[in-house]
Amino acid sequence: MVAAITVIPGDGIGQEVIPAAQAVLAALDLPLVFQQAEAGFGTFEYWGDALPSETLAMCAASDAVLFGATSSPMTKVAGYHSPILSLRRHFDLFANLRPTVGNGIDLLIVRENTEGLYSGRERLEDGGATAIAERVITARASARIVRLACEYASQRRGRLTLVHKANVLKETCGLFRQVGLDVASEYPDLIVEEMLVDAAAMRLVFNPVRFDVIVTTNLFGDILSDLAAGLTGGLGVAPSANIGTGRPALFEPVHGSAPDIAGQGVADPRAAILSAAMLLDFLGHTDEARTVRRVTYDTPHTGGTERTCQAIIDRL
Repeated sequence: MVAAITVIPGDGIGQEVIPAAQAVLAALDLPLVFQQAEAGFGTFEYWGDALPSETLAMCAASDAVLFGATSSPMTKVAGYHSPILSLRRHFDLFANLRPTVGNGIDLLIVRENTEGLYSGRERLEDGGATAIAERVITARASARIVRLACEYASQRRGRLTLVHKANVLKETCGLFRQVGLDVASEYPDLIVEEMLVDAAAMRLVFNPVRFDVIVTTNLFGDILSDLAAGLTGGLGVAPSANIGTGRPALFEPVHGSAPDIAGQGVADPRAAILSAAMLLDFLGHTDEARTVRRVTYDTPHTGGTERTCQAIIDRL
C-alpha cells in the first residue's frame, strides 16, 4: 500500500536537511509518495500565515509528515503562531518521542506534547511589569503519556523513570506523579522509579547508561532530551517523532533552523535522516528503518550536507 508523506522543509537548515532525508527515503524504493508543502516564519512573512490552510489539508490527507525547522522569533509577533505547535495540537500528537543512542547509551525520552508550560496561556499584568505563564497538567494527558511510555518500556529493557518536580510543584507535578504511578502500577513486569528533574539531569550526565525510558512533562522533556543529545554527539544526531492515536504522525529533527549556518551547505543531515527512519518504523517498514538507523549512526558527518547524505545512500 502506498503511503503519502507531506514534506515541509520550513526555515533555515530545514531547507537543506529535509531534502537529504527525502533522498534517503527515495533511495529505498519503497511505496512512498511525497508532496511538498510550506510552513514556517518565512512562510508567515510572505503569506501572512505560518501554517497555510493548504498545508494543513495536505497533512490531514497524509500518512506522515516530515518537518524541518521553524525560526520562531524571540519576541511576540502579531499574528504569528508556531506551525509545529499548531500541527501538534491540531492532530493531537500528544507524545514526543526522542531517542538518544551512542557511547553505550540507548535511551528513549517520552515527552508529553500538548500542555504544561507550552499550553500557550501567558499574559502580562501590572501594566506589563509582571508576566505570568500558566502550567496546565491534566489527569487525562498524564495518563495517556505514561501509558504509552510503559508500552515502550515493555518492548525495551523494562525500566521506566517518571521524572517530575512534585516536591515543589505540588499541584501540577503532584497530579502528573500520582496519575503516572497509578498507570505504571498496571505494568507489574516493569521496574518503575521516580526522580526529581534536577536529579535526573545530574544522573544523565554522570551515568546515562542506567536509563531506559524516561517519561516526563513538556518543558522537562524538552530540556532533558537536549542534554541527552549532548552526551551522544549533539543535536545533529537527535531525531524525534510526534505521534497520536492515528495518522498523520509528524517526524522532525530536534535541532532548530540554525540561521548562523543556513544556506552554507554544511548542516548535519543525520538527525533528519534518523527522523525519517522513525517515520519508516511508523509506516511498518521496520527492516528498512533498522538499516537506515544503523548506517546513519555509522556514517560520520563529512562537513557537507549533500556529501554526508550521499555517503549514507552509497552505504545503503
